[in-house]
Amino acid sequence: MAKPILLSIYLFLIVALFNGCLAQSGGRQQQQFGQCQLNRLDALEPTNRIEAEAGVIESWDPNNQQFQCAGVAVVRRTIEPNGLLLPQYSNAPQLVYIARGRGITGVLFPGCPETFEESQRQSQQGQSREFQQDRHQKIRHFREGDIIAFPAGVAHWSYNDGSNPVVAISLLDTNNNANQLDQNPRNFYLAGNPDDEFRPQGQQEYEQHRRQQQRQQRPGEHGQQQRGLGNNVFSGFDADFLADAFNVDTETARRLQSENDHRRSIVRVEGRQLQVIRPRWSREEQEREERKERERERESESERRQSRRGGRDDNGLEETICTLRLRENIGDPSRADIYTEEAGRISTVNSHTLPVLRWLQLSAERGALYSDALYVPHWNLNAHSVVYALRGRAEVQVVDNFGQTVFDDELREGQLLTIPQNFAVVKRARNEGFEWVSFKTNENAMVSPLAGRTSAIRALPEEVLATAFQIPREDARRLKFNRQESTLVRSRPSRSRSSRSERRAEV
Repeated sequence: MAKPILLSIYLFLIVALFNGCLAQSGGRQQQQFGQCQLNRLDALEPTNRIEAEAGVIESWDPNNQQFQCAGVAVVRRTIEPNGLLLPQYSNAPQLVYIARGRGITGVLFPGCPETFEESQRQSQQGQSREFQQDRHQKIRHFREGDIIAFPAGVAHWSYNDGSNPVVAISLLDTNNNANQLDQNPRNFYLAGNPDDEFRPQGQQEYEQHRRQQQRQQRPGEHGQQQRGLGNNVFSGFDADFLADAFNVDTETARRLQSENDHRRSIVRVEGRQLQVIRPRWSREEQEREERKERERERESESERRQSRRGGRDDNGLEETICTLRLRENIGDPSRADIYTEEAGRISTVNSHTLPVLRWLQLSAERGALYSDALYVPHWNLNAHSVVYALRGRAEVQVVDNFGQTVFDDELREGQLLTIPQNFAVVKRARNEGFEWVSFKTNENAMVSPLAGRTSAIRALPEEVLATAFQIPREDARRLKFNRQESTLVRSRPSRSRSSRSERRAEV
């Protein structure tokens, strides 16, 4: 009887402690002076590419001035069918957008129970009774259009159980207070022999050679011969220590160090699909369960607000991390928050729709502009915005606080553009349309339009506009009321625009 009580107390302490850590991890560190003094922005392609056994990892240089300004790092992973992204955790919270494909992911919260388990009869079929039935923590399904949130330091893995490649865009918020190391993005792998995803290939080969030389120069060091040459977190430990920790033989402990594993961080599951315990859902059942999760979360949020009004603090139990919702789909057109029939749509996810983002201090926007449609000039009030082009092309202009154009170019599929906080931006889709996802460095990023029904110009008195721009009041009235749409508009043909496109084509 004493053991269940002690276990309950232990779980309570772990959950309360972890919730406390999450609550304290919100917020972003102060940027150093001059990091956002950007005279020019560029549409960036990945600078580093790693080919793994069952996929490709491509990353953007985190030392680029644009990423230094925003305090983020970005990586794109392509996981082939039957490919497994090995378990890992990072030093910064991250948002992942699923651009293509579907699969499953496991998030390993410390102290949470293993709620997925196989039946005892199934575990004993074809095996001796000494084997225990398998059990593990919750597995979550994901699909195209999903945003997935991973807190800093929490291990996770992903698997492509579909017939098409999974393409996932990950943003790591290295400037978040949850990262108490430095501003370098770091992934800590629990298995395999991965390369550093943010370091150029030549530098990685040099670093591996240097480590091998250091080990050869210190052959007499205690336990040195027992340590692996791999790159996961077990590689640096003595095999004897690992054998004692896991209560296994030394040879099995050495396998944890993955010394001769050349598959890198995305490996192929041999034979049939990955055999894990999970409910088998159809698309309709999955969407129904998502709706139920959102309803339960809204009810919990309402109860928390009522308890705060009553003067009672959260104790961590009613908002247990073990059942935390980490995923929200923003790719489904029916999920749109803003929609203009001839122009396009925008969907957002923030801490109101996905409460875990309150601790991560991140949010996202998914947009689609139809052919020649315009996203009116606007600025982000309280966040940097990292825009990834999903499909198509768009003309984009960005203006700084001096009224200088720091970006006036095309943004096309696969490219990234960082738009610093308060810089004004406008997007116009090309003939094939334009789709994007924007990662934003605030849990509730806010946008202020410069034109349209909800704009700053619309909110000003006519006399103020007439005086400020030195125009008649009739023109000021037209400036305020001629555009009735709020955010997305159908643009009209422009001779200057076509000539500008021709000049770019010549260059």
